[in-house]
Amino acid sequence: MERVNRILRNQAFLEHLRENETAEEGRIFCHHNMEHFLDVARIAMILNLQEGLDIPEDMVYGAALLHDIGRHEQYKAGTPHEAASARIAPDILTGCGYSGEETEEIVEAIALHRDSRAAGRADLTGILYRADKASRACFCCKAGEQCNWSEERKNHELRW
Repeated sequence: MERVNRILRNQAFLEHLRENETAEEGRIFCHHNMEHFLDVARIAMILNLQEGLDIPEDMVYGAALLHDIGRHEQYKAGTPHEAASARIAPDILTGCGYSGEETEEIVEAIALHRDSRAAGRADLTGILYRADKASRACFCCKAGEQCNWSEERKNHELRW
C-alpha cells in the first residue's frame, strides 16, 4: 500500500481534495471527500474478493481515491467530473510510482465510473462503477426527499 499512501501525501491530490471540500461547503447531498473515496475503495475491495478478480489492492485504492478528485471543476466550470478526474489522475499516479500501463487502466476506470455500460464488467472499471453507486447510504440520508436519484437507484438497504 506504499503507493496508495504516496497518493494520500501527494500535494496535487491534497489540493484537489481541499477544492472539492470548499466547493461542497453547505451541500446537503452526498459529498465527494475522503470518506466517500475510502467507502468506494473498501466496497470495491469486497467486490474484488467476492468476484475473484484478483485486482491488486493498490490499483483498487488508486482508482477509488482519484475517481472524483476533479468534482470541484464540475461545480466551477461545468466540466463533467469524470473527465476532470481522468485528466488530473495521471500526474498523481505516475508521481506516486504507478506504471504507464497501470495508470492507463486506472484512468479508464475513472473516466467510465458514471457510464452504466461499465456496470457488468468484471474488471477494475466494473467494480469502481458498482462500488461508487453502492457507497451511498440513502437509507439514512437527511436530504433523501430532495435528492434527484430515483427511488430505484437509491440504496435502501445495507449490502456491504
